[in-house]
Parts: sequence; C-alpha cells; structure tokens
Amino acid sequence: MLKWILLALAVAAEVFATLCLKYSDGFTKPWPVAGLATGFLTALYLESLVIRMGVPVAITYAIWAGAGIALVAITSRVLFADPLNLAMLAGMALIAAGVCVVSVASHAQAAV
Repeated sequence: MLKWILLALAVAAEVFATLCLKYSDGFTKPWPVAGLATGFLTALYLESLVIRMGVPVAITYAIWAGAGIALVAITSRVLFADPLNLAMLAGMALIAAGVCVVSVASHAQAAV
C-alpha cells in the first residue's frame, strides 16, 4: 500500500512543479522556480522509491505521467482558464487506456 501512496505523492509533486512553470514567468520569478525544482526533484525521488519497492518502471512511469497529464489539464483549466475541450478529454482517455494496456501487458509478461 505504501508504494501506491508514494506514487500518488509523486504525481502530486509533479503536478505542483508543472503548475509552477506558469507562475515562474519564463524562469524570471525565483519562488516559483524554486517550487518547480523542488517539486520535480521530489517527484523523481518518490518515483525511484516506488521502483525500488518492486513496481516495474513501465508501470510506475505510465501511471505517473498519465495521472500527471490529466491532473495538470484539469487544474490548469480551473486556475488559468486554459482550454479543455472534448478532443483533449478524448486524448486523456486514450492515455488512461494506454496505462491500462501497459499494466496488463506487464502482468501478462510476468506470468509467462
């Protein structure tokens, strides 16, 4: 259970860091840049712990990236009024489907 909590925290740190990009104004504002660096380093460190706990790299990265994309899109819609249309939602659904395929394929390979 701990590995999934750490992965969720890694996703949250990555979302925080990505949103700091907007606030950094092209890396000209020091506090958002510090948040960006801290968030990404934290995310990668937590992700490395999850991998160390035995979750395959492909699964870890697929979940981290897929969840991050979806959460950044939704959060940036709320915070910055960024566009979020049906085609974009369909793309995120395809990403989620891809994460599922990677997960199933990884488990099928392990069973062989």
